[in-house]
Amino acid sequence: MQLKEHLVTIPKRFVVFIGTIFVLIAFFNTFIKIDSGTIGVIRRFGRINKILQPGLNFAIPFVDRVTIYNTQKIIYETSEYPSESMASYTDFPVDSTTNDGQPILIKYSIRFSIDPNQAEWIANNLGEEDEIVEKIVKMASRTYVRGVVREYKAADLYTGNITEVQEEVGKQLMEKFEENGLIFDEFGIRNIDFSQDYVDAIEQKQIEKEKVTTEKYIAEQEQYKKEASITKAQGDAETQRLLQETITDQILQKMWIEKWDGQLPNVINGESEDLILDISDVIG
Repeated sequence: MQLKEHLVTIPKRFVVFIGTIFVLIAFFNTFIKIDSGTIGVIRRFGRINKILQPGLNFAIPFVDRVTIYNTQKIIYETSEYPSESMASYTDFPVDSTTNDGQPILIKYSIRFSIDPNQAEWIANNLGEEDEIVEKIVKMASRTYVRGVVREYKAADLYTGNITEVQEEVGKQLMEKFEENGLIFDEFGIRNIDFSQDYVDAIEQKQIEKEKVTTEKYIAEQEQYKKEASITKAQGDAETQRLLQETITDQILQKMWIEKWDGQLPNVINGESEDLILDISDVIG
């Protein structure tokens, strides 16, 4: 009899234990904590019931389903090595071609956030955060980047003049994001990769250009030297002409005195070639 009562008691204890666990789970699920920088959307039987602000909120256990959206800045980035990126969402670079047919890869970053005032619309039309990124951010940015760069020649993009490209893509993204409850912050192109053949061709063209510039500089220097030499010769000729026109016996005598070292000559020639006097003996 005691054994029978003991066997009946075990299920009762088990039921009480399970019931206690159920009550505890229900109790803890009654309160939902929403962290700062996020917002919650409650679905009750599949229908959106209310928006939860940061703090402690009430929900019906096992009935309400909460979707959390990050309202802080979110970074979407295309990178050659997505796994090494610190961005919130990553992807591979976008491939496209330029206006003149050059294949390129574009690496860019987008910073945006979810508009908390549009959380209900977003939940109804787009889904959770990763679905928003996939449907809007990824699709729109890759489409717009491909389209815009096709309007530019490779040389314009290779020189790094990409401000217009960034502004045009950013403008299109802003409109698309606003339509879908997102706050656009910034779009930036980090790098554009060209094919190695194109890079080699550009470098060779630059080398030839520098060579032409150097040769032109050398030619200009030679021309300058030639003109300087002609100018100098013309100046010397003009100087001689002026001397010939202005020189007098007095000037010649003065020039001779200035050049004389104070020593008398040993021999003086007369008007006749036969007259040669050695005056060294006389002076001595």
